[in-house]
Amino acid sequence: MGQRKASKDGDRKVGRRALLIGGTVAAAGSAVLARDELARLWWRTPGVEKPREEGAVDYTGARWVAASDANWRRADRPDDFGIDMVIIHVTQGSHDSAVKAFRDPGHKAATHYIVRQDGRVTQMIRELDVAYHAGNRDYNERSVGIEHEGFVDRPQDLTDEMYEASARLTARICARYDIPVDREHIIGHVEVPGTDHTDPGRHWDWDKYMRLVRRARTTPA
Repeated sequence: MGQRKASKDGDRKVGRRALLIGGTVAAAGSAVLARDELARLWWRTPGVEKPREEGAVDYTGARWVAASDANWRRADRPDDFGIDMVIIHVTQGSHDSAVKAFRDPGHKAATHYIVRQDGRVTQMIRELDVAYHAGNRDYNERSVGIEHEGFVDRPQDLTDEMYEASARLTARICARYDIPVDREHIIGHVEVPGTDHTDPGRHWDWDKYMRLVRRARTTPA
């Protein structure tokens, strides 16, 4: 969230790739292959979405609290938009105030996850979907956003429990989407082009965080 209210994703038009399957299948073997391909890829056709379970989380141990559907848009990532980035935010407030903001349709912004100072994780948007968190449509579509409870000018808010829990979360996201564990792909909100935000701020310890992510990335889940 940073020091100002997050900008919304200005264009909510869903940019799904249409899968066009046509032609005549002459051989029986080819027909079987075509049926298998259709069965596997049916959800890529326009207007069709992956099966969803209400309240399901993408990260084991996370608590689900749904964000307002005004603060994100439905997608089928990574098949319609590839995911190659994690964006780090600081809430500029408490965990509960962030949850309240993300459940407010007038806020027009939310991240996928919030990490509390005690290390507990709340998921508010599925990774399948595009959260309005970066203030940049392209970065929204290609990233997962993680908020951290606290204020950018209070280094004491950035607890060891928060760093460690967030690093484990980021490591699992990177493993799931084959995202390189480096500073080109794990960035702060302040580094998003066109943003007017400053988070995670000068007190965020990137060396420590990246070390923890790399360690978690090589540790069995």
